[in-house]
Amino acid sequence: MSEQKKETKTVTFKIKRFNSAVDDKPYWSEFDLECNDGTTVLIGIQEIIAKQDGSIAMRYNCRAGVCGSCAIMVNKKYMLACETLVLQLKKKVIKIEPLPFFPVIKDLVVDMTPYYEKLLAIDPYLLRDHSKDPEKEILQSPEDFHIIEEATKCILCGCCHSSCVSVWTDKSYLGPGALLKAFRFANDTRDENKKDRIKRITAEDGVYRCHTAFNCVEACPKELNPTETIQTLKRQSVKQALKFW
Repeated sequence: MSEQKKETKTVTFKIKRFNSAVDDKPYWSEFDLECNDGTTVLIGIQEIIAKQDGSIAMRYNCRAGVCGSCAIMVNKKYMLACETLVLQLKKKVIKIEPLPFFPVIKDLVVDMTPYYEKLLAIDPYLLRDHSKDPEKEILQSPEDFHIIEEATKCILCGCCHSSCVSVWTDKSYLGPGALLKAFRFANDTRDENKKDRIKRITAEDGVYRCHTAFNCVEACPKELNPTETIQTLKRQSVKQALKFW
């Protein structure tokens, strides 16, 4: 049986460039590339770096939609470069930009420090009195895991943080990514610090800075719903304040 021929098209990659060490302002570079059905945006950029311009900077790692490193803007939409098929975009010109509202280090590489600082502020790990830990693993029922299941799928790409209007106007706001993680650990049955966690996220820079714009929902490449999670945290904070727990 003859092998089916792959569709190929010439696509123009228009990449936003900026080197914070030498450039005064951003500029655009254009590259024509022959793409087939299996060409992702990441593969396309890698081919351009290998064959046309080795000075382009981009961050990537797993190439499987797991690590979140290759999150960028493609035609004004948040996407993972490794999951985005070029021909499915159905555009002759693909505009590629770094995540907005993060400081640009070089080209498509941004400084994620503001996002990571917010994540660290909510203690993104289980907190327990280890002197009371059992000798075997701490089991969790499927029903209990289901409560936090969606939140565990966050890959820390930073798209939600970049898209959030409240983050743009208030640098102290924890942001949807950090609050999604806060929900994940506050509602994990193996964690023993729920009350302190809820108290932390009801501070001035916490959940009540969310204005439910839903930008984070539209931006998330994993189709998670940080906005809904934040509303759940708001309800939990009220219950705690009224001593319903």
